[in-house]
Amino acid sequence: MNPEPTHAAPASRRKIIIATIVALVIAGVALVFFILPAERGIDLTGSGQSTGLTNLAEAGEMTELERGALREGVLTTSAQTMHMDRWERELAPYEAVEFKYTMEQGQPMVFTWRASAPVNYDMHSHPFEGGEELTESYGVGAAPAMQGLYVAPFTGIHGWYWQNRTLDNVTLTLEATGGFTNSTIFEGGMPQERPISGEEGEPSRLPESHQMQDPGEG
Repeated sequence: MNPEPTHAAPASRRKIIIATIVALVIAGVALVFFILPAERGIDLTGSGQSTGLTNLAEAGEMTELERGALREGVLTTSAQTMHMDRWERELAPYEAVEFKYTMEQGQPMVFTWRASAPVNYDMHSHPFEGGEELTESYGVGAAPAMQGLYVAPFTGIHGWYWQNRTLDNVTLTLEATGGFTNSTIFEGGMPQERPISGEEGEPSRLPESHQMQDPGEG
């Protein structure tokens, strides 16, 4: 004689009601404390502000312009016309030359210079106000090339001194784009005004008593 099959006792109605109430309470807590502050910015209890969840809602509602405004230094506009310039010079053995752009404070310049052999260089600037006693130097060394972004810290002349320390001629090429107005070349103890490529020349303004760097210092 086979035993009769057994059946699990059905859950009591009381237990089902309790489980339903508990689930609803948990869902309500999650809605009030987490979902509404994070997704809608609705903070009924103040917990969203303290936990930072309301920031998620605010970030989601930001416009493209508002998000971009949070970035610093990405876009800097300028009223100064941007110019492109190219200059080439051949330096004889141990010959030196100094090349400067006239730039106003805050103007940018992207530059690349290269030489057919390493040259001694000094990238420096002279302010119009204060003369050569306030000259600042930003890079001194020996290299076949240099490139970068430069922002004028003051209004004045800004550029490089180069010297060929080899026994062969060296070809030096400079390419630059930026907010400069004209250029000046110093060699043989005399400044020479040079219009930038494709532009009409403007009168140069130089710091008082400016002299080319001593070739022995390069």
